[in-house]
Parts: sequence; structure tokens; C-alpha cells
Amino acid sequence: MSAKKSNDPFFWTLFGAGGALSAMLIPAFLFLFGIATPLGWVEGPAYESVKMVLLHPLARIVAFFLVSLSLFHGAHRFRFTLYDGLQLKHLFQLIAVICYGGALAGSIVTGYILW
Repeated sequence: MSAKKSNDPFFWTLFGAGGALSAMLIPAFLFLFGIATPLGWVEGPAYESVKMVLLHPLARIVAFFLVSLSLFHGAHRFRFTLYDGLQLKHLFQLIAVICYGGALAGSIVTGYILW
């Protein structure tokens, strides 16, 4: 008999990569654009500057992976919070489809916007 293969290693990889990338980059972006710029500590970038940066294909790829992996990280955390924390074990498959489907949909929208 063959054992049923699990998708968990794939989603754990997305979770780990998203967590590491989010932990390194998101706090810096939040500080710069959410605190330092509004308080006048630093001058925010002009719209044209940001537009020029995002015209470069490498910057678009980095932005896509930052958003996409962060979405999968959040989806994985939320899935297991519902499963373990709220004891919704009977809805395990439905929760997985909704969480990862939402992350996938968000990634597709991000890709469309950056394209």
C-alpha cells in the first residue's frame, strides 16, 4: 500500500520563506513609510521616483515575492490558528482551501498590478 502524499512540506516552505522575508523587510517599510515619513523625519520618495523603481523588472519581481510570500505566511498562520486555537478540526479542508486560495488570489492580483 502506498501512503497518501501530503502537501504540507510545500506550504511549510512558503510559510518559512514568507516569514523570513516579512520579518526582515516589512518592519523597515512600515517604519519608513508609516512613521518616519509622516512625522517628517525623512523626506518621502516622489511618485515619479517610486514609479521609476517599479519599472525595473527585478524590482517588480522582488515586490511580487514580498507580497506573495507574506500572504502565504499569513494564510498558513491563520489556518493553524483556526485549526488548533479554535478547534475547527472538522473544517480543516475548507479552511485550507479558503486560506491558501485567498493567498493565491492575492498573489494573482499583485502579479496583475505589477505587470
